[in-house]
Amino acid sequence: MSAERRNEQLDLLRSERAVAVLRADDADLAYDVACAVLEGGIRALEVTMTVPDASLVMTRLASIDGALVGAGTVLTAEEVDQCVDDGAHFIFSPTCCQDVVVRSKERDVPVIPGAMTPTEVLTAWRMGADMVKVFPAARLGPAFLSDLRGPLPGIPLVPTGGITDENATDYLDAGAELLCLGSWLVNRELMSQGRLDEITERARSIRRILDAYGG
Repeated sequence: MSAERRNEQLDLLRSERAVAVLRADDADLAYDVACAVLEGGIRALEVTMTVPDASLVMTRLASIDGALVGAGTVLTAEEVDQCVDDGAHFIFSPTCCQDVVVRSKERDVPVIPGAMTPTEVLTAWRMGADMVKVFPAARLGPAFLSDLRGPLPGIPLVPTGGITDENATDYLDAGAELLCLGSWLVNRELMSQGRLDEITERARSIRRILDAYGG
């Protein structure tokens, strides 16, 4: 992926405004859930490395026209290489890991490491992060995101955890560059009961909110 292509991926992520975080105990289920999310209009998909055969899931999803496939829970430079080779176009990490940031930059893919405190956010940004994942957002809320943006206005922040159709706008109002939607959207109870149509409807709900948002 060239630097130009990398910037295109960043622009696409920003325009999407949402990423579905895929966690499942089975590769086929993860793929089916991803397809349900895509049907609902959320095109950016983060396949976490905790999914069994995550590489296979990424490769299958990367072949779908219009899907923006990334890797999550990436902790090492070697995993960055594996994920990019499997078709990942962006990298998420739950931590501020220099090896992950450096290798992602070397492979010309957007990288979004995780941080919580102002010091961690600034450290990740100075390492070369394209955006910084604020995790766990569910414990901190939109107000914390807004507080971070006070002294660090130039760093694009990506809250992750606890985001739903009821508070998505609050996070956007607080300055979120991108929203990561996990357990509410990719809900384990709905998955286990095969109610993928309801996951599609949740994706549609978020898509409508994002498309209507004017902030």
